Amino acid sequence: MADGERSRAALSEAADAAGRAARKAQRAAAQAEEHRATSWVEAVGQSANGIVHMIIGGIALGVAAGAGGAADQSGAMAALQQTVIGGLALWVVGLALVGLALHAFVVAVAESRRNRRDAFRAAGRGIGHAVVGATALVFALGGRIDGEQTTEDFSAAVLAGPVGPWLIGAAGLVIAGVGVAFVVRGVRRKFFEDVAPPRRFRRVVEVLGAPGFVAKGIAVLIVGVLFVFAAVRDDPQEAGGLDGALQSLTTVPGGVIALVAIAVGLIVYGVYLFGRGIWAR
Repeated sequence: MADGERSRAALSEAADAAGRAARKAQRAAAQAEEHRATSWVEAVGQSANGIVHMIIGGIALGVAAGAGGAADQSGAMAALQQTVIGGLALWVVGLALVGLALHAFVVAVAESRRNRRDAFRAAGRGIGHAVVGATALVFALGGRIDGEQTTEDFSAAVLAGPVGPWLIGAAGLVIAGVGVAFVVRGVRRKFFEDVAPPRRFRRVVEVLGAPGFVAKGIAVLIVGVLFVFAAVRDDPQEAGGLDGALQSLTTVPGGVIALVAIAVGLIVYGVYLFGRGIWAR
């Protein structure tokens, strides 16, 4: 057999082996997705996620009132840390969100054989939950993370490269797109694809989910816009995370009113997440 034929045969065998391994992983993930323990992991994780969003919304209300504070994940963890059961609360929230991230990755693998778009969505959620969970665990271990400073440092490092502005701009457009997707999901009630409440609670979930998704979407959209501004102006200080996005509203006419609306929406979204954990589809 010629060397070229042997190489093609080897590549074909490797591709077949990879395909079998992928299908095996998908079947295992699908089985894990249906396990009763998985529903408990999701319920606890979504509840923890809801608590974080409710705290962020509360801090945002304080910012609107001039009280200050960091209205982001690190600010939420700092607020939890100051409670009577701060250390325990941080461990519970952190581990619950890490578990939720693993659940999302399992869903992503299972969905990869049915719907690639849903698989990517699940993977994106997993990354987000993992980041917030890791932030909680860092605080639980006595460390500190400044979300805004981390974002600015990351942006500065990327902008220093020859194609840095293009990368930051592209990231901003992607983030803005995620924000728009949240708004659309709220307006069109597409969140019912993820939650299946009993008939008598469907209206309650709708009342919570619609404004909650819109509020979070607008907040994420502003984050994306800030990244685009940072790219256009080649200024890493223009880039900001969730806290920077919400703080920026206090500097524009009518922004405080919008900030209050978004803050209340984030609190409502947090309550919705409890329902999603209980009645996950």
